[in-house]
Amino acid sequence: MDMSFLTIAELGRAYDRGETSPVAATKALLDRIEKHDGALHSFIRVTPEAALADAERAEREIASGVRRGRLHGIPYALKDIIETAGIPTTGHSKIRQDFVPKEDAEVARRLKSAGAVLLGKLATWEFSHGGPSFDLPWPPARNPWNPDYLPGGSSSGAGAAVAAGFVPFAIGTDTGGSVRGPAAFCGLAGLKPSYGRVSRRGVFSNTFTMDHCGPLSRSAEDVAAVMGVIAGYDPDDPSTEDVPVPDYAAELGGGIRGLRIGLVEGWHQSPGAHPELAGAIDAALRVLEGLGARIEPVKLSGLREYTDCKSIISAVEHFAIHAEEFRTRPQDFGRIFRNRVLPGAIIRGEDYVQALRWRTVLAREQAAALKRVDAFVTAGALGIADRANPEAAAADRFAFGLSITQPFSISGVPALTIPCSFTRAEELPLSLQIAAGPMQDATVLRIAHAYQQATDWHRRHPVLA
Repeated sequence: MDMSFLTIAELGRAYDRGETSPVAATKALLDRIEKHDGALHSFIRVTPEAALADAERAEREIASGVRRGRLHGIPYALKDIIETAGIPTTGHSKIRQDFVPKEDAEVARRLKSAGAVLLGKLATWEFSHGGPSFDLPWPPARNPWNPDYLPGGSSSGAGAAVAAGFVPFAIGTDTGGSVRGPAAFCGLAGLKPSYGRVSRRGVFSNTFTMDHCGPLSRSAEDVAAVMGVIAGYDPDDPSTEDVPVPDYAAELGGGIRGLRIGLVEGWHQSPGAHPELAGAIDAALRVLEGLGARIEPVKLSGLREYTDCKSIISAVEHFAIHAEEFRTRPQDFGRIFRNRVLPGAIIRGEDYVQALRWRTVLAREQAAALKRVDAFVTAGALGIADRANPEAAAADRFAFGLSITQPFSISGVPALTIPCSFTRAEELPLSLQIAAGPMQDATVLRIAHAYQQATDWHRRHPVLA
């Protein structure tokens, strides 16, 4: 049995039928990583011995009739800003290349308790912010659809590893789009959960007031399975909300007939959008309408307002996190990271406070619109993946480019990207983004699942050389 592109649900059913086992699946995926990742650089560190030990334990438990849940015996990988006890956690940076945590991050602990099998740690942009960089101890990850392109960031290795068929799912982080971007560029499902839905304890911080942990996988169904494990209150993380966690997987099948879905006007037609994007979004809306949803126009502030507000807040908070290292060892950061974070040192306190107030205004406009509709839709990215070009990276256009993911980081609402087309010339994914109100992650997943039941974009996979 080829394990490369089985979903979590398919792999679990194969275990139940005795068609394969956690050990066989783990060995097959480790072999695939060894064969192909030299061209993609999705992993910073593969952990085969620990993975096989975990797989053997899961196999014994399953054989004895013990099932810990949907992720029992399922291989996965973690973005390398998520701490793992006894396994280096580098942040893809020389600053932390020898750091070995003593404890697991809460999200890693929950996955371990669920019996999932960790295959290793994944490439990122430096501290989830500076990239794609070619002057770090590890090269940037490449896009499995075409290694001449990048997989997006900052959960770059997560997007590449899942798209390449190395793991059924990965855990990334999303502050301004770092799960949703790689999902969009790699043809995956990627969720930024509601702020406070998933613990961030033991995760290197980027912008504390907007950081999220979230899964990337091949389908909304798989995202729901992962969310059933990682979501929930953590008394040691003051940002988490003590509210009940629904059975996300059980709620997928409710359909979307009668839901009011608001198309955010103008966002996916912003300057720089791919010429095929508008047609892809129109086609996706027709599918949703055919499933019984009502599409209504929604007017929100422009992407420039959201992007500038988020950028000011992030610059200040990110510099505060690394201020001591900037004073003592600035030469050990990559050039792109230094260029993006240092402006935070000169932004005035009153400008930071005004940006926080601006954020409140922008979040309130979304909340007002969500009284009229059940969810928003827009594109998951304005274009396709960037080329893997060190000279282009030197221009560092991130500082002034528009972001279509950051608006939902500003408001902290759940937002998910799924593929909705592929471009004709480049044959690279285009994507749909779905968002809903705070703690309405189940609604987002239900809409995405309904769309994927009616389409097959998510069933396309790259062929690796």
